[in-house]
Amino acid sequence: MERLKILLVSEDRCESLSLSAMLQNLGHTPITCAHDVSEAVSKTSALSPDLVVVDVTMDDCCGLQTASGILEQHALPIVLITSFIEPELIDQADALGISGYMAKPISQKDIQSVLVLARSRFRYLQSLRSEILDLKNMMRTRKLIEQAKGLLMERESIPEAEAFKRIQCMSRNQNIPMAAISEAIIMTDKLTHKTKVNKNRSRERRDCAQERSQE
Repeated sequence: MERLKILLVSEDRCESLSLSAMLQNLGHTPITCAHDVSEAVSKTSALSPDLVVVDVTMDDCCGLQTASGILEQHALPIVLITSFIEPELIDQADALGISGYMAKPISQKDIQSVLVLARSRFRYLQSLRSEILDLKNMMRTRKLIEQAKGLLMERESIPEAEAFKRIQCMSRNQNIPMAAISEAIIMTDKLTHKTKVNKNRSRERRDCAQERSQE
């Protein structure tokens, strides 16, 4: 396994020293120890660790808050250390995106296997999130193109294939994604419609004023 920089978050000095020694024996680098949420987040930003180990046994709520605070700002694998791996804690940790768990007492052999699994699970979740994001973007693009095609078909009285071809050509000629072209078509239509509505309202107000003046 590659050599990792690992940030330790714990209020237990003895636990931190013991864990640091075991990590060093495994070839890793425990770079520092943080003691609360704000310190853990700031040190993660400053030191850019490869992985974070959080001891939640001193205060489950604080430990999970620390993990949550780090994950809000950094995409990193986080491993929790706890005296008891309870179902409720596991559910909360999974919801946050925690990558691994260790139950006390901790052995050097346990650490190695948990770190490997945590890194693997983190990469898998990141890949899954990327695929989901790509799918959402694809669906959004398709929806925009369909809407823009409909507007062009109605405005220009052209078939669907021709409307799609026009969007495609504008995208290629201007070197702009089809989604952006479609958004521009939709926005132009909205502005045009709004202008027409405002003109009609102005005309109606003018007509009403003329009618009143003639009474």
